[in-house]
Amino acid sequence: ARRLATRPLLRPAEALETVPGLVVTQHSGDGKANQYFLRGFNLDHGSDFATFVAGMPVNMPSHAHGQGYMDLNFLIPELVQGIAYRKGVYAAEDGDFATTGSARIDYRRRLEHPFAQVGLGQNGYRRLLAAGSQSLGSDGDGRQLLVATELMGYDGPWAQPENLQRRNLLLRLSDGSPSRGYAITAMRYSADWTATEHVPERAIRSGEIGRYGALSPRDGGRTRRNSLSAEWARLGDGDATRASAYVIDYGLNLYSAPSGYIGGLQGDQHEQADSRLVWGGEARHSWQPGPALRDTELSVGARLRQDRIGRVGLFSTEGRARTGTVREDRITETALAAYIEARTQWVPWLRSTLALRRDAISADVTALGGQYNMGNGGSVRGGQTSPRLGLVFGPFNLAGSTEFYANWGHGFHSNDARGATSHTNPADGSPIGRVPLIARARGAELGVRAAPLPGWNTSLSVWQMALASELVFVGDEGITEPRGASRRHGVEWSNYITPMDGLILDADLALSKARFTHPADGGGDHVPNAIPVTASVGLGADRGGPWYGGLRLRYLGAYALEESGTHKSSPFWTANLRLGHRLGRHAQISLDVLNLFDRKANDIEYWGGACTRNEALQGSCNGGIDGRLVHPLEPRSLRASLRIGF
Repeated sequence: ARRLATRPLLRPAEALETVPGLVVTQHSGDGKANQYFLRGFNLDHGSDFATFVAGMPVNMPSHAHGQGYMDLNFLIPELVQGIAYRKGVYAAEDGDFATTGSARIDYRRRLEHPFAQVGLGQNGYRRLLAAGSQSLGSDGDGRQLLVATELMGYDGPWAQPENLQRRNLLLRLSDGSPSRGYAITAMRYSADWTATEHVPERAIRSGEIGRYGALSPRDGGRTRRNSLSAEWARLGDGDATRASAYVIDYGLNLYSAPSGYIGGLQGDQHEQADSRLVWGGEARHSWQPGPALRDTELSVGARLRQDRIGRVGLFSTEGRARTGTVREDRITETALAAYIEARTQWVPWLRSTLALRRDAISADVTALGGQYNMGNGGSVRGGQTSPRLGLVFGPFNLAGSTEFYANWGHGFHSNDARGATSHTNPADGSPIGRVPLIARARGAELGVRAAPLPGWNTSLSVWQMALASELVFVGDEGITEPRGASRRHGVEWSNYITPMDGLILDADLALSKARFTHPADGGGDHVPNAIPVTASVGLGADRGGPWYGGLRLRYLGAYALEESGTHKSSPFWTANLRLGHRLGRHAQISLDVLNLFDRKANDIEYWGGACTRNEALQGSCNGGIDGRLVHPLEPRSLRASLRIGF
């Protein structure tokens, strides 16, 4: 929470960049889930990183736009108490989508003072946030009721104004702490927007559109996420128990035309629609049987989740009006998991964590529409038993308190249930092969963590990951496309330095290499959009005086855009700055300068086929022209906010 208070953010999901090496970008409108990158993975919209907020999963399986779709736009950064993250497939609690790791975001249970915050900025940015908590006990302790509401609007630098409208409401009733107490959280979120999608770079260079121009009008969408969750924890004498349950009402209607005008002057816009009810819960109990088992701490846990997807579909549209159905389905997908974990301190310098996890997923798919889709559907099941082992050697008095560690384990991400039950391409009726419901992963790492100097914590790890298949559901076509097995390895170096009270410096460097096990048809083995180098440096300062602030620099190295590696993105640095001043005990102002040096770079780049309107008019499309597809980084912009406490 202290780091987020001084961190300038362009988007809510950038709070996840507190996870070393994780990168958050966007290739479309700000109402859509972000793009995420970590450990040599293009996580797309979340397919290989699991995130939870207030005990609820965020990733959506068998989603209309992409497997594991992880929309964090409902997050309110000012209310985040902390983010607990893990890397790799080694934790017993982590299952589906946690191939590269997981993050659990917890909200505050109380606020020191209620406040109202107003933000204004360039490009039509406006935001109102009001939050406060009230003790329901006579002595000021005990049960707390926290209420927060957020209204936000933004047009962006785009020639076609984004007209983003975001609405957020949070109610939280709690008592005690996360380890001993309960919290009941209700959230209501909705947004609608007009998007400027990624566009062919040649359209900008030729002058057909400006740098921030749109290739086609009326892309964008609307979404909702309403939820109710409950968390409970008990800490006893030698044992601990926690449990949670949730229900989520979710919906999305997303309109996109990523290929432009390949199909003609009417444009290639389509709608991806998703409406579902998600419910589930989990429980964990830990205890120590006693000296007979060397005071081993045993934990057992279980998790249940069911997605009741009433309708998920892909439709051809013009100006957001449906003109045809490619496919429409109803899906019920159920995931069950159970695990056991043993943590043992063998000798003062050696401890171990041994875990075994079993996951089982079943799905029933019923085709509801689409000329070539009605023969698809059916039932499918998949499961995996995942052993995991962690060893820690130390602490040793080497360069301060030093520990060496080794981790090994199996994990997975699920695949879209439609791809596992379809034998016909819903777009043209051609035969396709079904894909397995589970894509298996195996990972290992060696590392060291140390405190060389007072206030300096550093860690260095060398890791590798093998994934059975780079399987991605292609929402533009309504099918799952196998991309082959892959191998990755890399090095991560993370540093967290507090040289004095109120001053925090963090610096991270991540190097990785991602390759397909077998070369693609063209002979290349590069995994597209796998970033090989990322680096970040951040400084946050708040010593309790009138001034506070933060500066962040982030570097993205060049990555292959297609399998041969011939075409690569352009590397770039970007920087964000926050400067704040307290006007008194209950008032403060702050100024965020985003893209401080006004870098003319691209937030993300792809390689693929598309057609501009001029190319369609000239008849030169020929089924699409392969080229670089870009979404420009937003230019330098200023955002000021005033917070008044009560």
